[in-house]
Amino acid sequence: MIARVYTVAFEGVDTREVDVQVQIASGLPAFTVVGLPDKAVAESRERVRAALGAIGLALPAKRITVNLAPADLPKEGSHFDLPIAIAILVALDVLPRDEMAGYTALGELSLDGKISFVPGVLAASIGAAAAGRGLICPAECGPEAAFASSGEILAPQSLLSLINHFKGTQVLSPPKPLIVMPLAAGSGRFDLRDIKGQETAKRALEVAASGGHNLLMLGPPGSGKSMLAARLPGLLPPLDPGEALEVSMVASVAGELRGGAISRQRPFRDPHHSASQAAMVGGGMRAKPGEISLAHLGVLFLDELPEFSRNVLDSLRQPLETGEAVVARANAHVRYPSRVQLVAAMNPCRCGYLSDAERACSRAPRCARDYQSRISGPMFDRIDMHIEVPAVSASDLRLPPPAEGSAEVAARVLRTRNIQTERYRGLAPNGQPIRTNAQADGELLQKVAQPDSAGEALLAQATERMKLSARSYHRMLRVARTLADMEGVAQVTRLHIAEALSYRRLDLGQ
Repeated sequence: MIARVYTVAFEGVDTREVDVQVQIASGLPAFTVVGLPDKAVAESRERVRAALGAIGLALPAKRITVNLAPADLPKEGSHFDLPIAIAILVALDVLPRDEMAGYTALGELSLDGKISFVPGVLAASIGAAAAGRGLICPAECGPEAAFASSGEILAPQSLLSLINHFKGTQVLSPPKPLIVMPLAAGSGRFDLRDIKGQETAKRALEVAASGGHNLLMLGPPGSGKSMLAARLPGLLPPLDPGEALEVSMVASVAGELRGGAISRQRPFRDPHHSASQAAMVGGGMRAKPGEISLAHLGVLFLDELPEFSRNVLDSLRQPLETGEAVVARANAHVRYPSRVQLVAAMNPCRCGYLSDAERACSRAPRCARDYQSRISGPMFDRIDMHIEVPAVSASDLRLPPPAEGSAEVAARVLRTRNIQTERYRGLAPNGQPIRTNAQADGELLQKVAQPDSAGEALLAQATERMKLSARSYHRMLRVARTLADMEGVAQVTRLHIAEALSYRRLDLGQ
């Protein structure tokens, strides 16, 4: 065994170790890579040959065979370049064999010998630390590797600097974690003060932020639905270090963690409605994470909800319910976390002016039924809160900016979230920690959200009249629990149940 590299999946940071072995034998000059390599791995031989030549090292005129073991594991990507080069340098006695055996390496080589960015370094760093080995990675990926591991990390800019380090003519400084804190609420370009009117929608947005609830906004074009959704991340508390590691690991595997910076800002993903099922849930040749996983512990915003493909929307149902997106392919079976807060916006009908008396839809109500039926009932059932966002009048636009902005609302959201953090501390059914009321279920939900007698009677009556499903019933309890937490009271009352039911009046999926 000469060098190691990790090919990364995600099932509990499932890192599969690959040994890179090199044999240099007499015979006609040849450079062969074996062990089920894909095209990118097969092309490594040319990149490695050019990189070694760029630093003044010529390969011997002998047969060079590189074996990637185990042979039955498919090898993909350019991150095998660096371990192949290291293995060859060890075989040529340029690098010390004993020292290199204690490292895991991954990185892409440029033709001039520089080591370029590759995805998955964060997970590989965790895997290397668990195995008690150091890590060699590109300099650009050094900060993310340092965030996840306290072991020895070498992040050289080039192959030459790595060789000089082991020869003692140059010392590589250990990389330091780079953590980016989110802007304070209200200090960015998205502030609730920008939205005039829509007080009911703002109240619903605060409730959704406080409990992590899914939210559907229905209203005509230009009513401010997208503006409201864009301001939701500014109301949410920053990620704690453990959450930041979870989010950054998904971004690292997807190749979106450029610069190695670990952000404490909650992700906000707003894919276009033309997105495919693989783009939303995950997939492709390398089973990469989709939008619902890239939004883990953040917000997934689906604008123009009915315009998304029916198959795409229905593929989100299982990840929304379980908090995991399972990507099953012939050559891969990967579980990515997908604990997201779904926010969706839609027009009431195709033209968007169903309830506007002056611009009434000529095909109402059939137009609305046809348009809304593009979304399945089970999908609507997974959305906790349904609200109407009416058109903004000219008089509303002439009003002065609201006195309360994102900073004030974010402070209240943080207080409510802290209550939930204390309530669910240490609880992790099925291995997933509970962070918000939206994640409480089963006996735990019945225990923490049991309403008083008046509230229970109202909920039973509403369930019968509104024909709520069992899922809708439990979602009402979660919203009511959040409303009680916002008031700082322990008991869920009739008023909380009534307000929670008011956010369910648009039961479009029934």
